[in-house]
Amino acid sequence: MQLLRGYCAVVLMLLVCGTNLQAQSEAGSSSPQPRARDLGIPFDGTPGPFNAITDVKGVEVGYKTLISGEGKLVIGKGPVRTGITAILPRGKKGTQSVFAGFFAGNGNGDMTGTHWIDESGVLETPILITNTNSVGVVRDAAIAWMVQQNRPGDFWYPISAETADVPLNDIKGQHVSAQDAWDALNSAVGGSILEGNVGGGTGMICNGFKGGTGTASRKLTAEDGGFTVGVLVQCNYGSSQQLRIAGIPVAREMTLQRPCVEKQVDPPTLEWDGKPASACDPKTVSTADGMRTPEEGSIIVIVATDAPLMPDQLKRLARRVSLGLGRAGSIEGDESGDLFLAFSTANPGADEGNSSHNYYPLKTASVQRLASWYLDPIFAAVTQATEEAVDNVLVAAKSMTGANYWVVPALPQDQLKVILRKHNVLKQ
Repeated sequence: MQLLRGYCAVVLMLLVCGTNLQAQSEAGSSSPQPRARDLGIPFDGTPGPFNAITDVKGVEVGYKTLISGEGKLVIGKGPVRTGITAILPRGKKGTQSVFAGFFAGNGNGDMTGTHWIDESGVLETPILITNTNSVGVVRDAAIAWMVQQNRPGDFWYPISAETADVPLNDIKGQHVSAQDAWDALNSAVGGSILEGNVGGGTGMICNGFKGGTGTASRKLTAEDGGFTVGVLVQCNYGSSQQLRIAGIPVAREMTLQRPCVEKQVDPPTLEWDGKPASACDPKTVSTADGMRTPEEGSIIVIVATDAPLMPDQLKRLARRVSLGLGRAGSIEGDESGDLFLAFSTANPGADEGNSSHNYYPLKTASVQRLASWYLDPIFAAVTQATEEAVDNVLVAAKSMTGANYWVVPALPQDQLKVILRKHNVLKQ
């Protein structure tokens, strides 16, 4: 028996390591995962070649995914279902700052460094997204990484954002390390990127189903400037009853059971209202509604563009994220941290903020600024890409069993397609 346990532990370790290596090695290859468009879900606008935030030239994304343990929650030991997502506006080798703007749809969340963006309009650091209790270690790791990279400047205010991966993850155990943050940063690449249960989105719940990481992009016509807009979301908000796909409240027509556990522990796992969770019926898909308090969850949205926009215009882009989330059913509830950041890769070298050398050669800088009259197509692109990124999360994410045997199901695609066909909105 002891030998068998040891063998199982080795197998589990290999599986976890394999998950991390696969997530990083496949980040730059063609994703094998299904996406919302693959199901025939219709969307407005034209995507870029990867339909991802990395369609904006220079932007790179990296992940570190942490999955280990099973069974009863033991704080500090697990189970672990978490990770880190890193977004580098000019890639690992790019040291120049970007103009940026921040907006909070609802502020029950955390995104460090935004006070300086509001003040100066300059983003000088990578963007990292993780779970709520790991924001600090990830922020500090970003500084250490920038020092190791010999980035210009003496100090920075890194962007470290969060959503809460409860109850799947041992969030109080703070299993994310500085090395994990470095791994995410160093693995960042362009091209096609993974979605669903990956990086900071590993343990997240989105609209009552398994959530996580998603992305999408829009390529504007030559008449509208030919610019690219990319969006990445870490989706962990909302209920199934609010969810809308192609404008249809699809979950209201699905056959779903209440939130459930694979098996009970002692003392029993409770729903948010104090009632013991029931055991899952393997023949019926469950919903995560009731697993935690209503609207307890968040979403982080990062918008990238190559359009020449100034900080005030980028804040306007960040505000339009709420419209895309509204299409998906979000009400930006009181318990939710809906935090949005937009940046532009145009105008390199115009302002380096705190990353300036002591004798910065430019007293003034000539910059390009798109006339406000031409912003409407970009506003539309942000709205469209945000909605599609949320749907891509739901299509890519797989069912997950986490701490205390909670089961968070994937969106049932068979039921989804039946409902969308019934409403004559499916393309296939």
